[in-house]
Amino acid sequence: MATLTDPPSPAPGSLPPARRRGWRLLLGLALVLVVALPYGCSRLHLKERELLFNIEPGTASWFAGVPNGVQELDIPVKTALGMNQSMHAWWWPAGRPNAPAVLYLHGTRWNLTAQVRRISELHDMGFAVLAIDYRGFGKSPGDLPSERSVYEDADAGWQRLRQFQPDPGKRFIYGHSLGGAIAVDLADRLARDNDARAAGLIIESTFTDLGSVAAAVIHTSLPVRWILSEKFDSIDKIADVGVPVLIVHGADDPYVPSRFSRELFAAAAEPKRLLLVPGANHNNSMQLGSREYAEAVREVFNLGPVLGTR
Repeated sequence: MATLTDPPSPAPGSLPPARRRGWRLLLGLALVLVVALPYGCSRLHLKERELLFNIEPGTASWFAGVPNGVQELDIPVKTALGMNQSMHAWWWPAGRPNAPAVLYLHGTRWNLTAQVRRISELHDMGFAVLAIDYRGFGKSPGDLPSERSVYEDADAGWQRLRQFQPDPGKRFIYGHSLGGAIAVDLADRLARDNDARAAGLIIESTFTDLGSVAAAVIHTSLPVRWILSEKFDSIDKIADVGVPVLIVHGADDPYVPSRFSRELFAAAAEPKRLLLVPGANHNNSMQLGSREYAEAVREVFNLGPVLGTR
């Protein structure tokens, strides 16, 4: 199996200058939107998406190769405009036959080549993993993503996961950071379809809505939530997902404060579980809290007999 080393994490409570500038630019854009409306909105919306997704092209510098056993594939995507497109994905079958399967939804900036550690942790727990790159990320062709397009990609990934694992009691959704908001939206929409719905939802290092986390990072009381065109509003959806929810956050996350996960937990319906990992940052909760993480997964989703113990 390929191994990798994550890039150094910033000290707790600190924010790299480039990321800080990005959030300030996002807020500045929001203020411009108020002044410029109704002129130039399409161009401003494009700039907002550029700052939000902040796509890093190519392969992550610490990527050491696709893990052994991973199958690379392309998944068709049907757009809202009726266009037929595709996205790149990894399918990693589990060691046990008919194991639970999870759709892995990553966050902003990095493509699948930066996700190996978390994908490997989920696979080590006993899951088969389908991990997708949204159109515009990695090897997935496409223009700059939008909230609508990544929701379409999550839909397409879920349809493929249903083919890999036809048992609805063994299909799960995982989302990290922005991927957590995408995961909540997908679970919320699937709740209206008993045949397609998920068996459980795992979200890690995520937020209540995009405007609130942007305001928190740049320390402003301005109503950013109502200004940005991209919403990613999980707080108004999570109560209706209709499945057990595991919410995980690093207690020392310097990017997205863990209070957002506490707020999501308060809004979610039972059964639910909140796991705050001491000393963990935005990226390493699954690594530092691996034992507690795996135990929470087994308990919340009643998967002890299926996943076994580590």
